Amino acid sequence: MSAEAADRVAAVISSRPSTPLQISWFEFLLDNSLLEKHLQKPNADPSPVQLIIQFLEQASKQSVNEQNQVQAPADNRRNRTLKLLALKVAAHMKWDLDVLEKGLTIPVLNMLLNELLCVSKVPPGVKHVDLDLSTLPPTTAMAVIIYNRWAVRTIVLSSFPEKQTKPGPHQMNIIVQQEKEMTDNILTVLKEQAADSISVLEGALHLKRDFYVHTLRTLELLGADAAANGETESSTAGLCISADELHCQVHYDLGGIFFHQSCTDQSAYEKARDHFRQTKEILKKLSVPVHVHLDEKRLAGYWNACRALTGDCDPADPHTTPYDQINSLIRAHNHQAVIEAFIKDNTSHSLPNHFRQHNLSLFCHKLCICNAIRDALEGEVLSVRFQQLLLKPSRKMVDFILEVCTRSLEKEGLSEMSRRNMAGFLKTLCEGLEDLSLVFVVSSHQLFLELLKDEERKVLVERVRKRSATISLSAKPLPSFYDIPASASVNIGQLEQQLILSLDPRRIRQILIELHGMAERPFWRVNSKWEVPPDYISVILGIKDNLTKDLVYILMAKGLHCISIKDFVHARQLFSACLELVTEFSPKLRQVMLNEILLLEVRAHESLAAEGSKERPPPDLVSRVRGYLEMRIHDLPLRQVVGEECVAFMLNWRENDYLTLQVPPSLVMNNPYIKVGQLLASTCKELPGPKESRRTAKELWDVVVQICSVSVQHKRNNDGRVGLIKQRESSLGIMHRCVPADLPTPEPLVLTTLISLFVRLHSIDDIVNEVTAEHLSIWPSTLPNIQAVDVEAVAVTVKELVSYALMLNPNNQSWLITQADIYFVTSQYSAALNFYLQAGAVCSDFFTKPVPPDAYTDQVLKRMIKCCSMMNCHTQVRFCAKPAPNSALLHFHSHDAMDSFYDYIWDVTILEYLTHIHHKRGETEKRQIAIKAIGQTELNTSNPEEVLQLAAQKRKKRFLQAMLKLYC
Repeated sequence: MSAEAADRVAAVISSRPSTPLQISWFEFLLDNSLLEKHLQKPNADPSPVQLIIQFLEQASKQSVNEQNQVQAPADNRRNRTLKLLALKVAAHMKWDLDVLEKGLTIPVLNMLLNELLCVSKVPPGVKHVDLDLSTLPPTTAMAVIIYNRWAVRTIVLSSFPEKQTKPGPHQMNIIVQQEKEMTDNILTVLKEQAADSISVLEGALHLKRDFYVHTLRTLELLGADAAANGETESSTAGLCISADELHCQVHYDLGGIFFHQSCTDQSAYEKARDHFRQTKEILKKLSVPVHVHLDEKRLAGYWNACRALTGDCDPADPHTTPYDQINSLIRAHNHQAVIEAFIKDNTSHSLPNHFRQHNLSLFCHKLCICNAIRDALEGEVLSVRFQQLLLKPSRKMVDFILEVCTRSLEKEGLSEMSRRNMAGFLKTLCEGLEDLSLVFVVSSHQLFLELLKDEERKVLVERVRKRSATISLSAKPLPSFYDIPASASVNIGQLEQQLILSLDPRRIRQILIELHGMAERPFWRVNSKWEVPPDYISVILGIKDNLTKDLVYILMAKGLHCISIKDFVHARQLFSACLELVTEFSPKLRQVMLNEILLLEVRAHESLAAEGSKERPPPDLVSRVRGYLEMRIHDLPLRQVVGEECVAFMLNWRENDYLTLQVPPSLVMNNPYIKVGQLLASTCKELPGPKESRRTAKELWDVVVQICSVSVQHKRNNDGRVGLIKQRESSLGIMHRCVPADLPTPEPLVLTTLISLFVRLHSIDDIVNEVTAEHLSIWPSTLPNIQAVDVEAVAVTVKELVSYALMLNPNNQSWLITQADIYFVTSQYSAALNFYLQAGAVCSDFFTKPVPPDAYTDQVLKRMIKCCSMMNCHTQVRFCAKPAPNSALLHFHSHDAMDSFYDYIWDVTILEYLTHIHHKRGETEKRQIAIKAIGQTELNTSNPEEVLQLAAQKRKKRFLQAMLKLYC
């Protein structure tokens, strides 16, 4: 940099205003007068609380000696001076706990107040509750009181929820965790001593003299060893605090701790109330409270809460708040007085709406009316509760509404807006009343005549008459369903919301009548999630009357939704109402609803069976299912799922005789559901049987192969590329629901047959990755056109079937082996071993008995061995093999904690070889484990053969149990 440039930079720097440097903590050690000067500054930097933290932090720093050992802070002059400086700062703040608690953490404030106890000559090792405050020097007694005030306040504050701090750097997180542990330890001690702290503060309330607390001057004298003259312990040393001021503060703190304890002790509310009453009374006496630091709004809240909870309210007291009055009347069960208070509040508006709505649930409909009129005056939307009340109005109710309306307008200087809102409310009331006699009561009332002009009244009455005539004309000859009064006309959005939420058929019809009176549009489109089967859309939308069309569509959509969530009670109500509605004008829709109700009953019964019910379906339901399967009505829309589930129902409840013997041959030929059901029933009936009786199994095989077969056709896509499209060759492709696992089939034999069929189809061209199942021998072993089978669809179907079967019965040995094989052939070795072990456990009583040979066949054992090998668990491999493990085959790069299995080895040669290997590697601990295993007496080679066999069996059992715990 050139000389000229340097001069310019120096000039710029010198022209900037200089920022005063922050004073460091050690400077206060060098200059005794610096602290007081610093604290007198208006915006001292560092602030007083920051200074306290710095002084105490430096005074409590640990040191490290020459041996690199951490030592406690030294008790030297430097540290004592730093602590005294911290006390001086707190004295400058006049020991205001509100400010100290906001700026200091609990550990720092605890250290500060303990130092105050120390310098105030509080006897060490003596419990504060054992001290007689009246005999202690003033500053000593005050130190004890300040500490115990802080103790009870901290207990209360710690119960409030705190915002979680965001995680920071690792080192910072460690510091935060250490501080949290210190805080928790301090809080534990404070809570254990809470009763003592309360006793100390209650004792302070009996002292009638003034109190004195340390100031900068008295602490300076202590630091200068000038306390020998007794000045710091005299009755006039320090800052004077009057008895009333201290008592006021102590009453407030005691009230807070008792209110906190009332969560577990209801009687504590009364103690808290008494202390808060004393606080309020002393506050009134003090003209200008100097040393009282409390939140008067919080005090008022505490006071109201205690009075409400203890019932200490006098309604006649002029100073009693409206809240107190209402709560007192509620406790006295004076319902009429509560209603009167609510009516008066309609003019005074002293109670907030949320308070009024909360008390609505405690009383009768009269409070609901009072709240509705308050809402009307303020231009708010009327509540749903009030709308529900108007569904069944009475003359008394209407009279009460008019009375409340009249009294709510008695206030002088009522705004014109309120009067217009009330007029609108009365118009809404008239429109919501179906009974013309009640409409006349409202329209002839004095208030109605005052608020509405002649022209408005005439238009309103004419509209009500027309609406009444429209409803009468639209009523179909179904009085049980249509003879329902319509409620008040409200906002269309509100009605649509109610339409979406309601499951009551009568309420749904009523809402639709109101909506059609407001707007002519298709309301079945209100909710995009309302869906009816595509088979029925054209029939329903062909209904000419728009109201009936909406009603049929919505009732069916809601009913189907209820079935999907297994709410069969509401589904029956909705379908019954829809059946009643369509019976009079559409035989086709009537049969549709009968079919849907049949499906509802089938699913309801299957749901009970899934929950463990063993009750057979009633004969009437079985008869209706047969009737559906045999039904033939021209041009009737039929849902595929109804036929599928009816066949499944017959299979589930072993109606095999009907499916195999009684069903008409023409029905079998024309109904694919029946065809597949008959073949399944016949196959199950013949299991097990001779080969010549398996003709039906071959027919079922052929049908399923057709369903799973595809033809590959070339077709040009929209973008010009040639793609492959899979199409079903057989018309029986529509029967795909009869084979996947979503069929509700609790009948084990049907599931076993389906699993067996699809397992054979899955493994027919892949002997290496063969999956095993029961009854595989009844199916053909070859397939002429294997390329035509959709292999992916078959694999997915097998997985779904087995998973569903195990959900129904997780202890079926055959299904468990099949599931294990599926995982094995897809290279999921850990999951495969899990299910192989489960299969062995369920057939051997948790391996307490030998596993049957038909469960752990040679193939299963080989696959278990491969599972262990592929997971590098080579020690476990040796145990899965049938012969005893050979030492030459042991693998010493195993990932299965091989030494933990030594107790299960029954071959001494292997254990000796293991001992040798661990000795060569210097693995002393593992060598000792192997030696301990060799020393077991039952493994002595001199034992009889029977003993050695029993030892081997015992270890195999324990090993398999350990494997089961490891993998399952």
